[in-house]
Amino acid sequence: MSLRNYLNKVKPSFEEGGKLHAFRSVFDGFETFLFVPNKTATSGAHIHDAIDSKRIMSMVVIALMPAMLFGMYNVGYQNYLEAGTLEQAGFWSIFFYGFLAVLPKILVSYIVGLGIEFAWAQWKGEEIQEGYLVSGIIIPLIIPVNCPLWILAIACAFAVIFAKEIFGGTGMNIFNVALVTRAFLFFSYPQVMSGDTVWIANDKIFGLGNTLPDTFTAATPLAQVGQGAEVTASLQDMIIGLIPGSIGETSVIAIALGAILLLITGIASWKTMLSVFVGGAAMAAIFSAAGMTTIPFYEHLVLGGFAFGAVFMATDPVTSARTECGKWIYGLLIGVMAIIIRVMNPGYPEGMMLAILLMNMFAPLIDHCVVSRNISKRMKRLTSDK
Repeated sequence: MSLRNYLNKVKPSFEEGGKLHAFRSVFDGFETFLFVPNKTATSGAHIHDAIDSKRIMSMVVIALMPAMLFGMYNVGYQNYLEAGTLEQAGFWSIFFYGFLAVLPKILVSYIVGLGIEFAWAQWKGEEIQEGYLVSGIIIPLIIPVNCPLWILAIACAFAVIFAKEIFGGTGMNIFNVALVTRAFLFFSYPQVMSGDTVWIANDKIFGLGNTLPDTFTAATPLAQVGQGAEVTASLQDMIIGLIPGSIGETSVIAIALGAILLLITGIASWKTMLSVFVGGAAMAAIFSAAGMTTIPFYEHLVLGGFAFGAVFMATDPVTSARTECGKWIYGLLIGVMAIIIRVMNPGYPEGMMLAILLMNMFAPLIDHCVVSRNISKRMKRLTSDK
């Protein structure tokens, strides 16, 4: 209550006519992050229920914590493993090395993204929007650990401005902001998003970790599949996540913990989530039966960004389908497209990003067709009753 009373005391200074009026957006963003607003939205992009969107975003961030924490550990694990010093390293040495490697990326993502949002809100005299709370933590989790910070900063700035703000901000964007960031990185700086040199941290950090040779390479299991090589990782390692890959995408167990929280709280749609896996499994089984992929269908579901994309990005309430039937169609098509891109394009073994971005574009059409069909059916029933 003391914090609430203090905010009430200083609030007049930030309102119209106050001496700190220029920073009203900053104060409002801080206040509504700490406390649920005492007003109800009556207009805007997407109004679904009485739950405050900042509370939803905060819950999604909590759901991402297992994937982030395991990703930090795996970054350290891979460094010590490839250096041959894993047996001599303790848990905390491994974890803190990964923590120090990942933390700068999280800071850059939030500083650049939130900085632009704060500046945009001040310029337009609007409230600071909360959507980047989630995007800011997802972005570092879907990139390789060796992605340079300056390139990450450029990509975050591009995504926030051109995939979000020019559409009107949170709730108006057509495409998932985090995936636009990754797409920008992949197509503008492919050397930092693909190949065998980007997945393992190769330098010491404050005396922790090991310095690996400049010529060191390590392919991800999906890259090995794309090259037609034998996959060296076991199914157990794929599920646990002790394999090279993007920081937060490797552990199916950690992702599943986040999925359980999102489903229990009702924030994510189980229909969208399940249908992505069903579509992916069906398509992978078809390709496996045809001899077009060298791994079993179920391994496609636990490799790369498939599970992470299905849980945290396909279910994005802003860019996904909203009708109940549309969620099934939307998810199935994402799963199918992800596997088609993986198998049919060896040069791009990870297909989840493009599949979700493609279906973001078609989500409104899917909902429109579902709604139109329902209207047509009701009109026919009405006509037949007369």
